[in-house]
Amino acid sequence: MQTFLEFEKPIAELEAKITELRHLSDAGDINIADEVSRMQAKVDRLLRTTYEKLSPAQKVQVARHPNRPHFTDYVDALIEDFTPLAGDRAFAEDRAITGGLGRFRGRSVVILGHEKGADTESRIRHNFGMAKPEGYRKAIRLMELADRFGLPVITLVDTAGAYPGVASEERGQAEAIARSTETCLRLGVPIVSVIIGEGGSGGAIAIAAADRVLMLEHAIYSVISPEGCASILWRSSAQAAEAAQALRLTASDLKQLGVIDMVIEEPIGGAHRFREETIRRVGNSIEENLLALRGLDGAALRARRREKFLEMGQGNPG
Repeated sequence: MQTFLEFEKPIAELEAKITELRHLSDAGDINIADEVSRMQAKVDRLLRTTYEKLSPAQKVQVARHPNRPHFTDYVDALIEDFTPLAGDRAFAEDRAITGGLGRFRGRSVVILGHEKGADTESRIRHNFGMAKPEGYRKAIRLMELADRFGLPVITLVDTAGAYPGVASEERGQAEAIARSTETCLRLGVPIVSVIIGEGGSGGAIAIAAADRVLMLEHAIYSVISPEGCASILWRSSAQAAEAAQALRLTASDLKQLGVIDMVIEEPIGGAHRFREETIRRVGNSIEENLLALRGLDGAALRARRREKFLEMGQGNPG
């Protein structure tokens, strides 16, 4: 069932009328194909005009849409012979970050990322994609395994941020995030990261300090959520829309700033409407970037990756 966002109400009304007309047609001998075709064309035009001028606040809504493809969807579609690996070998298994070994278009890889879950039960099981320290220590273990066996690493980022609970702080959340980020930077194998939904704060960068950082067109990537930013600056989350504008968290802004390397266009209407096509586009972009990194030795990869992140913030390309 399609879930419509607030700004999509005119589209929802038209699609409801189309569904009603089709139902009437199925119930009798009424031929309304021309009318349905006309209304569908209107829906397509409305989708295009709406999605071509989304505000940052609206992009936040799209990035959080529950029907967007999640980590598991990408693995099911793109990875053959996937073997999940669990646990951090120190404390526990954290299902907010999932990963393992598999073959991506004929090449053995390690893939890991945030999993938010697709329904209430799975969202609770995966803690809404908000990882605890053991999740980042599992990520470290998987990345080190990839480094040991010379396997490229693919990471898929989709989290509102690391889990902020007291128990997480007691177990060293900040240290785990810092070590995971450091592990990304010292890998001697290619690492490609894709922001597929939300990229929130240190919880995102912990697995996204990559050779190539790709981002879906309507994903977001920021140091803090718009609501959190508004609560700090305006003492109220009501100014979240203004915060979203100020944070420059959209893919186009971040590409201009040099924070990401590539924007992956989503089908008109967003990834939540066209899941299979979006996954295919992401797979093609990952393959393209992995091929570009092939042939570079470990020392060259580490040096280029280090310079890439040290250069950020030294000037504003925009």
